[in-house]
Amino acid sequence: MKITPEKLIQAAAQARLGAVAPYSKFQVGAALVTSAGKIIGGANVESASYGLTCCAERVALFAALTSGHRDFTAVAVVARAPAGPMPCGACRQLLAEYAPQARVYVADSDDLTQFRTFTVGELLPAAFVLVP
Repeated sequence: MKITPEKLIQAAAQARLGAVAPYSKFQVGAALVTSAGKIIGGANVESASYGLTCCAERVALFAALTSGHRDFTAVAVVARAPAGPMPCGACRQLLAEYAPQARVYVADSDDLTQFRTFTVGELLPAAFVLVP
C-alpha cells in the first residue's frame, strides 16, 4: 500500500498531540511507514534530566522495531518550527541503521502543506553502520 507524504505528515501531526514536553513546550510528532503501508507514530517525551529526553523519531522507531517491523520506506517529523524540525544527530544515526532507504519529510505544524524532503544519506553522509 502506497502512503503519500501528505498522509504521513498528517499522521505525524496527530502523533504530536501526544507529546510530553513540560519543560521546553516544543511538541514534536513523528510517523514511520513500513513497506507494507503500516504507519507507526511517536512523540517526544521530556525528562527533568534532559539527557533522558527522547525525540519523537526515536519513540516511533523504537515502537516500530519492538513491534517487529523492520522495513521502513519513509518517516515524517512535524513541529512548530520554520520549514519543519530537523532530526537530531542521534535520530539520524538510528535512521541510518534501521531505515537507511527511508525518505524523510519535515513540516511545520502551522502549515502541513509545505514540507521538505531528504534521504537519510543526505541527513547523515558517511554514516557509521556495521556491515552484517
